[in-house]
Order: sequence, then C-alpha cells, then structure tokens
Amino acid sequence: MHPATEEFDAFVRGRSPALLRSAYLLTGDQYLAEDLVQSALARTHRSWRRLRDTGNAESYTRRTMYHLQVSWWRRRRVVEAFPGELPDTRSADDPIAGTDLRLLLRAALARLSPRQRAVLVLRYFEDRSEAEAAELLGVAVGTVKSQTSKALARLRAVAPELAELHAPKGSA
Repeated sequence: MHPATEEFDAFVRGRSPALLRSAYLLTGDQYLAEDLVQSALARTHRSWRRLRDTGNAESYTRRTMYHLQVSWWRRRRVVEAFPGELPDTRSADDPIAGTDLRLLLRAALARLSPRQRAVLVLRYFEDRSEAEAAELLGVAVGTVKSQTSKALARLRAVAPELAELHAPKGSA
C-alpha cells in the first residue's frame, strides 16, 4: 500500500468518531451525519497530498463539513414530520446516567433550524469564537450573534427543563 494511502487511512480511523459527533450535532440525524462525514472525507482524500504536507487535514475536513451542511440547507428539502411522541422503552434500572438529559437535549436541538443548530455546535460544543463560526459558515459575525441568540431563546422555550439543571441551589 502506498504511504499516502496508509496515512489517509490512519487519519480516517483516528478522526472519524470526532467528526461524526460534530456532524451529528450539525444535522440532528445519524444517517445524514454519516453522509456529511463521508462527503467531506472524499474531498479531503482528493486534496490529501497537499493537506498532509501542511498538517491541516482535520481543519480542512471540518471546514468542508460546515460548507457542505450550509449548501444542503440552501437546497429545497422535504420536511419530515413525526406524529406524536415515541413511547418510553427504557427500564427503571437503566445503568446509563444522564440518559434523560441527553434525550431532552437531542429533542430540543432537533426543534431548532439547521443554522441555529450549527451556530450552537460551533460556539458551545467546539468552543469556537463568533468570528471563527462566521468564517466556517460563510456568514457575517452579526449573523452568528443573532442566530445564537435566537437558538438559545428557542431552546429555553422548547425545553425549559434545561434551564432548571443549572439554576443556583437556593432558587426555584
């Protein structure tokens, strides 16, 4: 096997879990996240010789993911709607702590627009600055600020339980 191919394979094996986590937070869907990562890695592969020399493979892949996601938003799409709530199938002796919080957060994020979800992922999950988020999404810093504000307000409206988690001990 060619050394460049081995290096790319090692990059994919090593960074795919982190890329998938970010992609899932951007898309809100496991299958769309996998498609997003696969598309970004295909573009990374085409530029691999240049990227391995500069050491910017992961940042290039992430930037590609963000740009692809923005272009997917701009396309027309059919919105799926699921009627009602899914039944709770967890047992009382669930060993995984924090499952309720993760499910609540996942459901709340799913109710945000893709752009709002993206700014929250970049700002709070990946700890990017407003300027970095704006550059990655190809929008103005003011857009990132306004979308962040709207997204947080929407989260407070759709999941007020999240605010109670971080309230000071003496307040109710």
